[in-house]
Amino acid sequence: MRAALFSILSVLVPMSAGLAGTAAVAAEPTRGPNIIFIMADDLGYTDVGCFGSRYYETPNIDRLAQQGMKLTAHHHCQNCAPTRAALMTGQYGARTGVYTVGGIDRFDWSKRSLRPVDNVTQLPLDRDLIAGQLKSAGYETAMFGKWHLGERGDHHPGRRGFDEAIVSDGRHFDFDTNPKTEYPKGQYLADFLTDRAVDFITRHKDQPFFLYLPHFGVHSPHQAKPELIAKFKDKPAVGGHNNPTYAAMIASVDESVGRIMTTLDELKLADNTVLIFTSDNGGVGGYVREGVKASGDITDNAPLRSGKGSLYEGGTRVPFIVRWPGITAPGTACDVPTIHVDIFPTLLEIGQGKQPRQVLDGENLVPLFRDAAATLKRPAIYQHFPGYLGAGADSWRTTPVSLIQQGDWKLMEFLEDGRLELYNLRDDISESKNLAKSNPEKAQTMYEELKTWRQQIHAPMPTKNTPDPNASNAAPKKKGNGKKKAAKAAKSED
Repeated sequence: MRAALFSILSVLVPMSAGLAGTAAVAAEPTRGPNIIFIMADDLGYTDVGCFGSRYYETPNIDRLAQQGMKLTAHHHCQNCAPTRAALMTGQYGARTGVYTVGGIDRFDWSKRSLRPVDNVTQLPLDRDLIAGQLKSAGYETAMFGKWHLGERGDHHPGRRGFDEAIVSDGRHFDFDTNPKTEYPKGQYLADFLTDRAVDFITRHKDQPFFLYLPHFGVHSPHQAKPELIAKFKDKPAVGGHNNPTYAAMIASVDESVGRIMTTLDELKLADNTVLIFTSDNGGVGGYVREGVKASGDITDNAPLRSGKGSLYEGGTRVPFIVRWPGITAPGTACDVPTIHVDIFPTLLEIGQGKQPRQVLDGENLVPLFRDAAATLKRPAIYQHFPGYLGAGADSWRTTPVSLIQQGDWKLMEFLEDGRLELYNLRDDISESKNLAKSNPEKAQTMYEELKTWRQQIHAPMPTKNTPDPNASNAAPKKKGNGKKKAAKAAKSED
């Protein structure tokens, strides 16, 4: 019967091949590739082998780079929450109000000249998040790990476009989860999150999926599996990389990446999956060289200047690797400056999702994935931080600052006194030579463009700190233990 039917169709189809072929294509929507976005926490630019470390061991991340493309000038924010807000919304912190972690009184700014802008701690509900846009395009969506954008009620990721969401951070052993989830006693958090990720991939292997895996590793408290610590205990230090526990934490994140890659291979999904690995901000190091008191170095971001909490390159430039078989050429690198707000439009393009209700500040990076020598349309990328990040003992990782980067050129304006710093990152990646005075025309041109951008985006600016306790912008009064509170806050390293 089937043979007879096939014989009839073989005669009829050629008579209307063009029409029938068109109808078939129109009736069957194109499936976008799977998307996996893995993000470490506080992993520095040179904390992986393929970005320079000769002490930490990251064979799986290095293999991913060999199979894909490195973005060598990718930037996130100076600390955790604003990066995550930008990734989820495609907007700079000046639009979301999320520019740091917690409230402005985490650090005692009472003796500083400016009052910081109030910080938003829960991502506004009037924004469409990337998970929801991909879900509406037919993707199954999941998030396992550190969210840091509000967990109660409608702010939980499970109500913001993720079909499945388990939030956990704060400890690497004996951790809590939201919602509460059972796990084997003594399990390491990175392993728990990877178990959930592998299970999700396996259950949805026959349909497009978006997996967001934001690890809590390698954030403090610095805790690792004993057998991995032992592996590095007697290994000679290389540069500022020398901590066995921190090395073991990095190894656990690397193991997670390896398990994800193995799962994709076993399920024959690797060729149809875009796999991205990055970090949320710079590494916790470089402070000693900067003279930042009370902030010890757990790692070293050299040759980059400073570290997490700073808007120098050590605080914002992060490793970024993308593997997209058939699109990214294996073992390539792209040095075009890119930034967190680019991820939303990029994933939207990959997943063929619809535009969100909010304006997007970034640019689609798919042209760079296809050709490392390609260029982007925009003239510059920006950062705006209208607050303070302390380091204890009246020391600061950063004071209020804005910056613009155009190609190799980076200009920073420190908002307390209007000081300008200009660097050519190609010639001076360590930001050791301020060229603002020797190249005043360049500095002034970029400064004017930075001001124009702030006006266009309505960036909130810190206001003068007045000693009047009745004024709306007065500095907070500390009740005798302000220094202790500041020191305790600094230990969180956010």
